[in-house]
Amino acid sequence: MDRNYFELFALPVSFEVDISSLSERYQDLQRSAHPDKFTNATDRDRRLSMQQASMINEAYQVLKDPLKRAQYLLNLNNVDTHSESNTVMDTAFLMQQMELREALDDIMDASDPLASLESFSADIESQIRNLISQCQTCFSDNTEDSLKKAEGLTLQLQFLYRLREEAEDREEALL
Repeated sequence: MDRNYFELFALPVSFEVDISSLSERYQDLQRSAHPDKFTNATDRDRRLSMQQASMINEAYQVLKDPLKRAQYLLNLNNVDTHSESNTVMDTAFLMQQMELREALDDIMDASDPLASLESFSADIESQIRNLISQCQTCFSDNTEDSLKKAEGLTLQLQFLYRLREEAEDREEALL
């Protein structure tokens, strides 16, 4: 089965995904491919059912998450976002990342670390939403230049996702 994830979910290949339609389709696909339906089937059919269910789960996880979806779309367009040699990052963004990491480190010493962390996290979420919006534009343009820009935006999004996770870890430590 060489269908891409969008085809599997009968969705157009697009960065913009209707999450409620995606969830409904996921439930339908899971019901039809669930291994429990194949308990009396041959070993081969049970194995195929498990593989199908696994692919449905993986596809759902990718399509519902903007970062994973952007990476997947770039991959469909033969752009490797996981390459170690990827140096698309712009210097200003790298500097901003260093500043954000320092700010995150300094939060623990603030007079009210929880309030500072809340403000920091809100800023990160705002930046993530902004990058996702820019990605939507780039993917809908779908030119070579816009895909190159989407690649850079996706790498920036990756940084911000990691930073958000670190902030969440710090919040758990404070609570």
